[in-house]
Amino acid sequence: MRAGDGGAGRNGPPASGGPARPVTVSTSSAYPLSCPDAFALAGRLGFDGVEVMVWRDAVSQDGTALAALSRYHEVPVLSVHAPTLLLTRGVWDGGPAHKLRRSCELAVGLGAGVVVAHPPFRWEQRHAEVFTETVLELEREHSVIIAVENMFPWRVGRYRARAYLPHWDPIGQDWPHVTLDLSHAATAGQDGLALARGLGDRLAHLHLGDGRGTSRDEHLVPGDGLQPCDGVLRLLAARNWEGRVVVEVNTRRMGPVRRERALARSLAFARWHLSEPPNGPGGSG
Repeated sequence: MRAGDGGAGRNGPPASGGPARPVTVSTSSAYPLSCPDAFALAGRLGFDGVEVMVWRDAVSQDGTALAALSRYHEVPVLSVHAPTLLLTRGVWDGGPAHKLRRSCELAVGLGAGVVVAHPPFRWEQRHAEVFTETVLELEREHSVIIAVENMFPWRVGRYRARAYLPHWDPIGQDWPHVTLDLSHAATAGQDGLALARGLGDRLAHLHLGDGRGTSRDEHLVPGDGLQPCDGVLRLLAARNWEGRVVVEVNTRRMGPVRRERALARSLAFARWHLSEPPNGPGGSG
């Protein structure tokens, strides 16, 4: 039995006979460990693949090094997260459209079909004006899905700051593909299950984490917060959804044993609820 096949208890036992749908893990879930450490964890725990967060870590930007890690640990790279965070401003200088293009090129070289991107920041107005057109053009050019992530308002005391253009909420936007991040939904005070239903066929990618609805983006282990993570997974299973479930949890203050337990628990949670029958709770769309 692989390490990732354990973890019965509060999160439920894993499905028998292996996963019906792939469950992958973001390299950010191993932070502050390195990208190679994240691949090693993914292989050891039995994840079905990796999402590479392009980061200041040089390996995360190097297609040749990433391909070698993927072969060595026998875990494919199934998605790439573009360096469009505030903390990755210095990665791949050249503006947000350039970063998206380079992320698409990296994904194609690794055989990954999905690129995750954040919506433009408020101060990137010129990029925001052509963002959807840029996404469509790059999707056609590289034959990848660019799944734009739901975000949340920034809070300054009692006030909410408008940080993204045209908005942090993908509902009502014209982005063809969306990543639903359940921790971000919690931070925004939204219900992840309602978001999943509202997005319909535009929902292409899932970042599985949890939150308690505080002003902090917590990325808790699924089941440890207040988001209906189980209901979202059952809904997607009932739809015969073909997207990717990516565990994206915060382990930066955990030691090695706690980190592995947290990731193994997240994997077991995802596999268990993805295996629930279509008529299970939350299974109708």
